[in-house]
Amino acid sequence: DEEEKELRQRFMAPPVSGLRELRRRRRELRSRMELLIMETQAEVCRALAALDPGASFAVDSWERKEGGGGISCVLQDGEVFEKAGVNVSVVSGLLSEEAARQMRSRGKSLKAKDGKLPFCAMGVSSVIHPKNPHVPTMHFNYRYFEIEEADGTKQWWFGGGTDLTPTYLNEEDAVHFHKTLKEACDKHDLKLYPKYKKWCDDYFYIKHRGERRGIGGIFFDDMDSPSKEEVFQFVKSCAKAVVPCYIPIVKKHCHDSFTPEEKLWQQLRRGRYVEFNLVYDRGTKFGLLTPGSRIESILMSLPLTARWEYMHTPPESSKEAEILEVLRNPRDWVH
Repeated sequence: DEEEKELRQRFMAPPVSGLRELRRRRRELRSRMELLIMETQAEVCRALAALDPGASFAVDSWERKEGGGGISCVLQDGEVFEKAGVNVSVVSGLLSEEAARQMRSRGKSLKAKDGKLPFCAMGVSSVIHPKNPHVPTMHFNYRYFEIEEADGTKQWWFGGGTDLTPTYLNEEDAVHFHKTLKEACDKHDLKLYPKYKKWCDDYFYIKHRGERRGIGGIFFDDMDSPSKEEVFQFVKSCAKAVVPCYIPIVKKHCHDSFTPEEKLWQQLRRGRYVEFNLVYDRGTKFGLLTPGSRIESILMSLPLTARWEYMHTPPESSKEAEILEVLRNPRDWVH
C-alpha cells in the first residue's frame, strides 16, 4: 500500500518490528523510538552518501534467534570515507547474568523472576572514519532500554551521546560541533549540556594512556527523568543534531591536501580509538556479552586501518603535540 511504499522510501530497510506492528502500537514509546532510530539511520546515511557519490552503503538486515534483529548499513573504501557504519538494533529476550551484573554494578536494583529478566533494547549507533586526516572521526549512539522485573514493573532508561575525534585540532570545527550539541540540549534544560559534556570527557578516557579519546561532545546514560516523554523529546533533539554538527566539517575538509606523515599520525590515533573501544567501551562489552549478538555489527566501530608503533612521541610544539595537549586537558569550547 501507499503508506508502506512511503515508509520504505523513508528508511534504509523495513523496520525490525514490522510496519504493521509499529503502526498498531504507534502511541507506545517503544514504537516511536524505533521509528526515530530508523529515521536517524536513513538521514545520516543519505547525508554521508551525498558527500561520497562513488561509494554506496551495503545494507544488511539480520535476525537474532533469541528475539529481534537489526539493520547494519556500512560504506567501505569510498573516496571520502574509509569506513562509515550506521547500525540500528532492536533486540529483546532475557538478560544474561553477566549483562545484569554489569547493570547492577551501575546501581540498578533488578529483581529477577526465577533468575530471569525479560528486556527490550533498541538503539542507533554510528562510527565514521574518513580517509582524510583533516576530517575528524565521529561517533554517535542513542538507545532505549526496558526491563521487566519479577512483579511486572518496568524499569526504563535512555542513554546516548555524540562525540568527535579529530587527528588534528581545528578550533573552529570544535566550537561548531559543541555549539550545535549545546543548542540541542539547551532547548530542554540549560543544565544538560555542561553536565553531559563533562560526562563525555570522563567517559571517553583511555586510562592507561592518560588521555581522552577525542575532544568530546555529550554523553549520558540511565536517564529516566523528568518523564518518559520529556526524555524522549530530548533524545530526539540530540539525534536531529547529528547531521548539522558533523556534515559541515566533512564538507569543509574532505578535499584538503595531506602528507604521508599526517596520514601516519591518523593511523596512530586510530590505534588509540581501537584501544578505547575494546578495553573500556560499555556498549562493545555489553554487545559481546549478549547471547546471539552480531559480532560484525559490534565491531563495525573499528577502523579499516590503524597502527601501533613502539614508544611513538610527536616532536614538541608540533601540530601532533597540540592535539595531545587537548586530549590530556579537555577544554570548554563554547564560552
